[in-house]
Parts: sequence; C-alpha cells; structure tokens
Amino acid sequence: MGGNGAGQGAPGDASTGVSVIIAAYRAHDTIVRAVRSLLEQDWTAWEAVIASDDGTDYRPTLQAAGIDDPRLVFTGTGRIGAGAPAARNAGLAAARLALVATLDADDRFRRGRLSALAPPALAHGAAFDNVAVVRDEDDSPLLRLYEDGQAPSLLDGDGFLATSVPMFPVVRRDLAPGWDEDVNFCDDVVFNVRVLDATGPVPLVATPFYEYRQRAGSITFSADSGERAERCYRHVLNRLSGDGFGIRDDALRRRFAQAITAKRARNAAYEAAFKAGRCANFQEFLALGEG
Repeated sequence: MGGNGAGQGAPGDASTGVSVIIAAYRAHDTIVRAVRSLLEQDWTAWEAVIASDDGTDYRPTLQAAGIDDPRLVFTGTGRIGAGAPAARNAGLAAARLALVATLDADDRFRRGRLSALAPPALAHGAAFDNVAVVRDEDDSPLLRLYEDGQAPSLLDGDGFLATSVPMFPVVRRDLAPGWDEDVNFCDDVVFNVRVLDATGPVPLVATPFYEYRQRAGSITFSADSGERAERCYRHVLNRLSGDGFGIRDDALRRRFAQAITAKRARNAAYEAAFKAGRCANFQEFLALGEG
C-alpha cells in the first residue's frame, strides 16, 4: 500500500475519507482485485463498504487472499438478487466518511484515483474522472470516455447526458441522493443526474482513473441487455413525466428526457448490431463507432 501524502488525512479520517461502496453479487472471483485496487491507493483515508446481495460472506474470500484490513466494512441487503441499487443503498446506510464513491465488484480503481478526486469533491460537492473500458479476458483496451484533449474541465448535466460510458463520481455523502431501486438497469444515470442537479457543474479529471471491465457473463453481455435497457428507458421516461425523480431544475429534467429518448434510439441500433453478430456488448458497439 502506498504511503501517506500531504493533506491526505489519517486512515479512516471522517472529514476527508471516502466510503467506497462495493455492491457484491456472485463476485467472489473478482472482489479481491477490486479491493486490492483500494489498497494500492495513496489516499489512505477510505473504507470499503462491501454490500452483499447474494447472502454470502465475503470475508473468507478476502482473507484467503491475504486481505484483512480494518477499513473493510461488511453489510448486505438481507436478500438475494435485490439488485445493485438496493445493495448500494445498503452500503450508503453503512457509510461513515465524508465522501462516497461506488466501485463495481468486477472493476478497479487505478492508482492515484482517490487522491485526484477526493479534494475537488470535498470542495465542490462531487468530482468525476475519465473512464477506461477494458476487456476483462485479455486486458485489451476497448475505448475511453474521453480521448486526449477532449475532456472538459467541468462537467454539468448537459455534458454528462452526452456521454455513453458509465461514470462513477466521488460525491459528498450529504449530497448523495441514493439509488432508485425501481430503476434496475440505468440507475447510475439517474443517480448522476440527481447529483449534478444538486451540485451544478463540478470538476472533471481528464485522467482515466476508473477501469470499467467488460467481462463475459456480466449484465451487458446478456442476450436480453438491449431489451432490459429499453424497459428501463421507458420506466425512466414515465418517472420523469411524473415525480421527475425530485430533479429541481426543470430544464435539466427536460434535457434528461430528451437524452433518454436519444439513448432509446441508440439502443435500438445496438440491438440490430448485436443480433447481426457485429458486437458482443454495448461498449464494443460504441467502439465500432456506430453509436
């Protein structure tokens, strides 16, 4: 594990620390890698809140790999297959530090992520970074959210809604809205819009510190992923025309609806490409330049 740098606080420092929420469902084969990516961070003021959604205890898996750190916190949904939003909400309820971030159990943080994002998130309410999409089987790069020189220094609602790669902000815990458990496919999109509604424009770090791993067997590889996305998009549009997810900015709520409509059209194109055998998942579809 890296040493402390200036201004990084002590491990577990509640005023500067990051509660990293890891929703875990059948993740015993990947969670060691995810947690090790936290142990490699030079920002040591963090805790990993591992929220089990499969009724299993992840302690033995981590201990068998030599990981037994006091910064590991274990919780769960008390259910099996309740969904990632429910697991993340269980993690949020157990979080104790000033900032929260999510780390999918099959992804990893690259070194330096927390030290790059925690200070601007503390100052501005949230901070985002670039994302690298990597094929899990052979570590080959698929694409980046922003190529060199393309990333804006600030991200607002419009900028976020123009993206097609998942984004994983570090957010002040008092501003984290939680995850809507009735949105079971694009809950991260709704969460990020609600964050930006609360914060306004926030810093975007151009370095791809988050590694989004595409692996066979994940939800984006499933044959019905396009259908699941379509159902989610319809549901989100219905919510936007109803309670609007509590989004206060009327213009942002309208742009969100427009963006979801555009995503439905892109998803239909993906479905056609997937059925034609031109791609195995949505990120490969984007890499083809068809999206």
